[in-house]
Amino acid sequence: MKDILPSKKQKYPVVALRDSIVFPDTENALLFGREKSVKAVRMSIAHDKKIVLVMQKQPTTDDPSTNQLFSIGVLAEIEKVMEGNKGEISALIKGLQRVELKKFSQEDPYLEAEVNILEENNDESAEVDALINHIDTELKKAVNLGKGIDVVFLMNIMSGATPKQFSEQVAMILELDIHQRQELLEETNLLARLTKEAGYVSKEVKILEIEKNIHKKTQKKFEKGMKDAVLREKLKTIEQELGGQPGQDQDLKELKAKIKAAKMPRDVHKKAIKELNRLITMNPMNPEASYIRTYLEVLVDLPWNTKGKGHYNLKKAQETLDGDHYGLEKAKERILEYLAVMKLKEDEEAAANKKAKKSKTGKKPEVLRQPTILCFAGPPGVGKTSLGRSIAKSLGREFVKMSLGGIRDEAEIRGHRRTYVGALPGRIIQGIRHAGTKNPVFMLDEIDKVGSDYRGDPSSALLEALDPEQNHEFSDHYLEVPFDLSEVMFITTANVLETIPGPLRDRLEIIEFDGYTEDEKFMIARNYLVKKQLETHGLKRRKVTITDEALKLIINKYTREAGVRELERQIAANFRKVARNVIENNRKSKKIGVKDVRKNLGPYKYSSQMAEKDHMIGTSTGLAVTSVGGDILSIEVGIMPGKGNLTLTGHLGDVMKESCQAALSYVRSLYGTFKLKEKFYESLDIHVHVPEGAVPKDGPSAGLAIATAMVSALTKIPVNKYVAMTGEITLRGRALEIGGVKGKVLAAHRAGIKTVVLPKHNEKDLEDVPDFVKDDLTFVFAEHIDDVLKVALNFPKKSMHYISAS
Repeated sequence: MKDILPSKKQKYPVVALRDSIVFPDTENALLFGREKSVKAVRMSIAHDKKIVLVMQKQPTTDDPSTNQLFSIGVLAEIEKVMEGNKGEISALIKGLQRVELKKFSQEDPYLEAEVNILEENNDESAEVDALINHIDTELKKAVNLGKGIDVVFLMNIMSGATPKQFSEQVAMILELDIHQRQELLEETNLLARLTKEAGYVSKEVKILEIEKNIHKKTQKKFEKGMKDAVLREKLKTIEQELGGQPGQDQDLKELKAKIKAAKMPRDVHKKAIKELNRLITMNPMNPEASYIRTYLEVLVDLPWNTKGKGHYNLKKAQETLDGDHYGLEKAKERILEYLAVMKLKEDEEAAANKKAKKSKTGKKPEVLRQPTILCFAGPPGVGKTSLGRSIAKSLGREFVKMSLGGIRDEAEIRGHRRTYVGALPGRIIQGIRHAGTKNPVFMLDEIDKVGSDYRGDPSSALLEALDPEQNHEFSDHYLEVPFDLSEVMFITTANVLETIPGPLRDRLEIIEFDGYTEDEKFMIARNYLVKKQLETHGLKRRKVTITDEALKLIINKYTREAGVRELERQIAANFRKVARNVIENNRKSKKIGVKDVRKNLGPYKYSSQMAEKDHMIGTSTGLAVTSVGGDILSIEVGIMPGKGNLTLTGHLGDVMKESCQAALSYVRSLYGTFKLKEKFYESLDIHVHVPEGAVPKDGPSAGLAIATAMVSALTKIPVNKYVAMTGEITLRGRALEIGGVKGKVLAAHRAGIKTVVLPKHNEKDLEDVPDFVKDDLTFVFAEHIDDVLKVALNFPKKSMHYISAS
C-alpha cells in the first residue's frame, strides 16, 4: 500500500458525511448530492482520485461549517463513479488511512483541508486473537438471530483477513450512532478498538435475543387468538345448525339471564341489552370486551329494585339507641321523629297504591320524598360514627360507611368515565352495590375534611347525591345511566362546620354534639366501656371489677377530652395490667381501686383547672371552649412604669388581641369613673398575659374578663376568685352574646366557681345545662361591663360609687 499512500502532509478535497463513514481497508458505495460534496468529488476525480471523508457532528445540518465537523476522518480513493439524472454522483469508495484535519485551506466552492496521516499501533498478540475469535462467534450468533449483514462485508470478514482488516470490516457492520462510530474511527490502537467492538457486538446479540423472545411470545398469543376465533366461529355454526342462537356461549347466556332478573328501569335495561349485543358480536381478544363485561356485571349487581325489609317500631328503636349510647338526647329525639314520619309516609303510600289499583287508570301517585340528610357535628370521640351504626340497627337496614377525609378527586364521588383504563363507579355507587339494597343507612364520615384541587371539587359532586330534589336521578360517570338515591338515608359527620362549603351545608340538617360532662363520662365508662374492655381483654369470666372512685380518678387526672376515646384507652391500659397478672399468678378475681390506677397509669397526666386560691389584683377568670370541651382561662394584667405600650402574650390570635385593645380603649375612655389621671396610660406599660402560652387562643369571648383584669390592675381592687365570666366587649362597654355556653358553664362548675357572668342574650342557652349544675351555680346576666365589675371586683364598701352606668 506504500505506493498509493501520500506523503505526510497533503491538501485534499473534503466531503462531509451525515451519519456514516468508510473505514480504512473497507469499500462502500456512497451517494453525494449536496453541491459542495459533488464539486469536491469532481475535483478529486480530475486529479488523483483521493478525497477525505469526515462526519459532521449534527446530521440534520445541510451546510455544515468547518467547526461543525469532527477533526478525525478517512483518506479514501474513488474507484468507480456513476452520474445521476439530477446531478448527484454515486461512487464506490475505498478507505485508505486515518487522517487528522489540521487546517482548512478553502470552504468554497468546496471544502479543502491540509491533513496529517495518523500513526497506528496494529501489533498482534494472543489477546488480539482471542478478541477476534469472540467477535467472530458473536457475529455468527447475530446472523442466526436475524441480523442483516451485506454479503460482501460478511465474505470479507470470513475470508482470512488480517486482524486490522477484520477490525475495520466489523466496525462497518455494527449498529452504532454517530459518536460511537467516530470513537472507533479515532481509536488507533488495534487491541483497544477490538475490545470496544466486542462489547458492541455482545450488546447487539442480547438485544436480538430479547426481540426474538418477544416475537415468539407474540406469535404464540396471535396463533392462540386465531385458534380461539376459528373455534368460536365453528361453535356459532354448530349452535345455529342445532337451532340455538349464534354467539351465545354459556357466560353470555348467564349474563343475559342476570340482566333480566335485575329488574332494571326500562331505559337502563335497554342500555344493558345494547351493550350485551355489542359484546356478543365482539372478538373476545378485543380489550374493550373485558370493559363491557365488567360494566354489565356492575349494572346487574346494583339493587335497582331491592329494598331492605326494615321496620319502623319506635319502641324497639328507642331501646336500641339507649342500649348503644348514653345521653345524646337531641340526636335520639330527631331519629325517632324521622322514624315516625317514615311510618306515616309508608302507610299513606300503601293506601294510595291500593286506591290506584281500584281506579281505572291504575296510575301510581307521585311520592314526595322526605329530606333525610342529617349532619352530626361535634368534637372527636363523642359517638357520631357509632351512632350511625345504631341508627341502621334500629331501622333494620344495611349500614354503609364512606370516609371523606382527604378526598380531593371528584371521580371518587362520581366515578371515572368508561374510556379510562381501570375505570370504576364512584364510591357512593360502590357502597350501594356492596349493601345490596337501595335504601341503606349511608354514613359520609368527616365531610368537613373534603378538599379540592386540579382534579375537581368533590364537595360539589356531593350536592347532587345529597339534594332530595336531584338524587332520585344521580348521575355516575361510569354507569352512564341515572340511579335513584332518594330512599337512601344519608348521615354525615363533621368536627367543625366552618370548612363545609355553604351550598353543601345548606342541604344538611345539623345536630350538634356537645362534649360529655364528667358525670356523663362516668356513666358511659361504667355502663358501656368497662363491659366492652372486659370482653375485649378476655376478663369477662374472671370477676374483674373497677371501683367508681377509680373511674372518676381516670376521668379527672388521666384524660382531658370532649369524647371518651382516651378514657377507653386508659381503662384498657388498666385491664392489660390485670390480664398479665391473671396469667402470671393465676388469679380468678381482681378489684381495681384508686391505688391500682395510680400504679398502672403512673403520675397524673393532667391537673384539674381550679379557681384561684386568693382574691388577686389584675387577675380574672374567663371561660373558653377548646377542642376537648370547656375550660377556665386565667387572664393576667401587669402594670409597670413605661411609655404607654400594650404587650400581649400567651399565643393569642388576632381576634383576642383586638379584644385586649378594645378593653383598654374602654378603660381609657372612662378614666374619670375609675378615678384615674387623664393621661395615665402615657406613663404606664400594660402587659396582658394568658397562661399556657404554648396553647393557641383566639375568639372575642374573653373581652369582659380582660377588661375586668385591667380595671382591677389599675384601681388595685382585687377580683373575686369565685367569679368567672365570658362575653365580648364593645368600645361602649356593652356585653355581646357568645357561643359554647354549656361547655363553659360545665368547666366553671368543675373548677369550683360559684358565680358565672354571662351576656344577657345567652340566658336562653342555659336550657342545655344539666339541672344539678345550674343548682350549684349563681348566674349573673350582664348587659354592660358595669354589671360585671359590680359582681367581679371586691370593692370596699365606701368605694362602690366607682361603678356607675356609663
